[in-house]
Amino acid sequence: MDETSPARQWRVPASLPAAKLAGAVLLIALGLLFADGDAVRLALALLAAAVVAGSAVRDLIAPVRLAVDPTGLTVVHGFAGHRLLPWTTIEAITVDRRPRLGLTSEVLEIDAGESLHLFGRFELGTTPEEVAAELRAARPVR
Repeated sequence: MDETSPARQWRVPASLPAAKLAGAVLLIALGLLFADGDAVRLALALLAAAVVAGSAVRDLIAPVRLAVDPTGLTVVHGFAGHRLLPWTTIEAITVDRRPRLGLTSEVLEIDAGESLHLFGRFELGTTPEEVAAELRAARPVR
């Protein structure tokens, strides 16, 4: 990637926050349906729905999880902030694959020395392997 190349961004798919919000509504409905007057069941359903809805809000506020440009990588930091990682701080860009229950999960790992940033398929909108290849191609030659 040269100095005039535009930045490339990877973001949460637009359908994911909608699915999470629908899941939160479903949790509330199930909590109301199966509480049978038990405040603890209802409270647990409401708590689970709040966590799922909070995740959906994060997806709506900060949909871009990773961006690359000639200066380095910008990663999501905290709930909805962003942090620039200059290329000089990036030690490794790898994809971790782990088989589990007959399926293989992939996670993009960006090692920036004192911090490790992990991104899954649903945060990037594509496979971690494709993103890793683009990031390695964009990285300036040392």
